[in-house]
Amino acid sequence: MKITGIKQQVRRGDRYSIFVEGKYSFSLSESALLQSKLASGQELTQEQVGEYKKLSADDKIYNRTLRYVAMRPRTKWEVEFYLQRKDTSPALTDQILNKLSDIGLLDDQKFATAFVNDRRLLRPTSKRKLTAELRKKRVPDDIIQQAISGEAGEEQAALRAVIERKRRQTKYQDDDKLMQYLARQGFSYDDIKAALQPISE
Repeated sequence: MKITGIKQQVRRGDRYSIFVEGKYSFSLSESALLQSKLASGQELTQEQVGEYKKLSADDKIYNRTLRYVAMRPRTKWEVEFYLQRKDTSPALTDQILNKLSDIGLLDDQKFATAFVNDRRLLRPTSKRKLTAELRKKRVPDDIIQQAISGEAGEEQAALRAVIERKRRQTKYQDDDKLMQYLARQGFSYDDIKAALQPISE
């Protein structure tokens, strides 16, 4: 069986269609095509065509996962769960997770650190709530603790920022309601009381 053509796809410029004996057989991404070293005129056995078709299917899943990760940073668990929903085999799932880790697109430590920094900068909240949010994404506890560790002043700064934001709302002019809200956000009672003291006097 002879490869009679390799053509770049019109709608997906990053993929190439491979034609065997004049008929479309399978497609590969540019990187997978380069690795395969396939060329027009090359002879393939029926078994090899079958292997390349499987490679094509695996390659499509990998590239979909790449786009999924490119949308925003993901945790290892999020990508693993995404692949489970796509009915990806455990072997291919491990292969994809390892590939993404090797090229630096999958790193729970970096994810947790960036997540905490972004939340502190854009929408300050308590360490307790940050911990809960990261646990929902199945980030390991030791990584969470490293990410949220820091000076005690960071928690107070976050608390003051939340108080300042909430004080702009009429209902949170009432200290009791504000304290209840802050407690629900995971701040400790002692920290809340200390932070509200100069405001309530």
